Amino acid sequence: MLNLIRISSPKPMLLRRIFTSISPHRANLHRSFIPLATTISSSQKLVKLCPSISMSSSSSDNHITNEAKRSTILPSVTGSTKPELLRGIESVLGSPFSSNPFTPTPNPLIIVISGPSGVGKDDVIKKLREVRPGLHFMVTATTRAKRVGETDGIDYHFVSKEKFLELVDSNELLEYALVYGDYKGIPKQQIREFMSKGKDIILRVDIQGAATLKKILGGSAIFVFLVAESEEELVNRLVDRKTETIATLIVRIKTAREEVKHMRNFDYVVVNAEGKLDNAVKSVESIIDAEKAKVLQRRAVI
Repeated sequence: MLNLIRISSPKPMLLRRIFTSISPHRANLHRSFIPLATTISSSQKLVKLCPSISMSSSSSDNHITNEAKRSTILPSVTGSTKPELLRGIESVLGSPFSSNPFTPTPNPLIIVISGPSGVGKDDVIKKLREVRPGLHFMVTATTRAKRVGETDGIDYHFVSKEKFLELVDSNELLEYALVYGDYKGIPKQQIREFMSKGKDIILRVDIQGAATLKKILGGSAIFVFLVAESEEELVNRLVDRKTETIATLIVRIKTAREEVKHMRNFDYVVVNAEGKLDNAVKSVESIIDAEKAKVLQRRAVI
């Protein structure tokens, strides 16, 4: 045991007694201060002190080795055939190249075309069907009388009032309305049939019908508002048709003034200028092409 040393002793005496007391143990004390790290190799010390670093380093080394092995099988660009080069690149990448298209097949669209009487809806749609075979024009059912030059099943499905009301009762019409004393409606079955074949659907409706379809289809359909250059030009067209009495002509003009106010509820507006039908058709085509190029596609469910 060490002798007790009085703290109150003079400092020189105190230090000498401390040194004398621990001198028999100096060798052991010296050995106890030798760093343990000197008895192990630097690589062992790294493993003991930083095992996570060692594992990461090992994994990285293996990754580099694997990449080096892969790179050795890559043919040269100039000394290989194209198939050999492609197969070599696939081997390095670890997977074959996909032949699947980057973009999926666009969804079939429902294009609703509307506008006041006399703007040329029928002319635009007829020309559009000629230049774009992938469209199916939905033939509207109506109770009005057939006009000169119109064909049943092509321009409209001309039906009796009784037959029309049967379609209403069986819920086989997407929408219907009473317009100028006659019923008009869109049969659902045609839409389902042709959309299942990948066809785009064109609907021709009046403003009232477009408003109803907007509530039913919402943003899943495209709504295009067709207009003439001006009100004056629109009146000239209505007069030139010679299908209206003075009374009905006045009604149509008053109605057109109100209908134009609904333009803001549509997605697009196309001007069908006199003598420039092709321009109006190209505008509608551009709208369809733009919609099909969208990343987020419209999807209509009937």
